[in-house]
Amino acid sequence: MILTGASRGIGHATVKRFSSAGWRVITCSRQPFPENCPWEMGPEDHIQMDLADQADTERAIAEMKERLRDNNSHLNALVNNAAISPKGSEGERLGAIDTGISDWQKVFQVNFFGPIMLARGLLSELESAQGAVVNVTSIVGSRVHPFAGAAYATSKAALASLTREMAHEFGQRGVRVNAISPGEIDTAILSPGTERIVEEQIPMRRMGEPEEVAKAIYFLCTEQSSYVNGAELHINGGQHV
Repeated sequence: MILTGASRGIGHATVKRFSSAGWRVITCSRQPFPENCPWEMGPEDHIQMDLADQADTERAIAEMKERLRDNNSHLNALVNNAAISPKGSEGERLGAIDTGISDWQKVFQVNFFGPIMLARGLLSELESAQGAVVNVTSIVGSRVHPFAGAAYATSKAALASLTREMAHEFGQRGVRVNAISPGEIDTAILSPGTERIVEEQIPMRRMGEPEEVAKAIYFLCTEQSSYVNGAELHINGGQHV
């Protein structure tokens, strides 16, 4: 599988979940392969790429295809997990009015255009394996959130719609496309004040763990979900109700 945004949080947990099941995972992030990497893989299974840069994304896709070809590997899954969410100078939420156009463009390049570029660029490899694509959206794609900014939220809403369109087109080629929509997950991206959301909005009265999201991603990439296509799975302890 190929996974973007592998350096922390949900991506970290997803790598460990798949590698423990015997999958080869090619990780992609803006950072080089870390020396203190928590999973048993080497630099040959990591690609440094900048999804905010269209040219570098195209370069990375070509490298991915070459690595798969050199190792005679099938691409059974692509997980589009990487995302950015800019904040103000004091760490505050940026709304539609005060988000600069350059920030809007960068957020959409990483969160929206990156996933479709990767999926289209790797379609033949996915098709030959009858593989799966999982897009990581968010609960903020359907509501105004006190911490997530307008650009991040609308990019995730767009990604959810893209998942539907991809499921329609890719499904005809034997490639399933689904999304997972996390709520308040205990990762480094959380903002102060999340505890109040947990107390007031989440029926289960706790945050989710990255490993719980990783298990859902694994389900959508395996035969256990062989007839699931075009779904967006809510992983939020009931927050969406």
